[in-house]
Amino acid sequence: MIPLSWWLTLAALLFCISVAGIFINRKNIIILLMAIELMLLSVNMNFVAFSRYLDDMAGQVFVFFILTVAAAEAAIGLAILVLVFRNRRTINVAELDTMRG
Repeated sequence: MIPLSWWLTLAALLFCISVAGIFINRKNIIILLMAIELMLLSVNMNFVAFSRYLDDMAGQVFVFFILTVAAAEAAIGLAILVLVFRNRRTINVAELDTMRG
């Protein structure tokens, strides 16, 4: 059986990778969305690990709700991204900061 500390270390590593992905690459919206999704998955891994460690199913049930919200967030984010690309012909964040009509 894998100890709880290994799962928490892996989740912390994934969380740090996603934070680094957000800070290192601030230009591409797709990579920013992927980093946010990785952050949510690392938090979900913590919920599942603690749920398994404490023999309580509440954490695993809570993960299903988080995954549902994350899927909706990803779908809406990609839909907005497609609309922005159609209008501006770029997904570079630096070029999207001006509000033009």
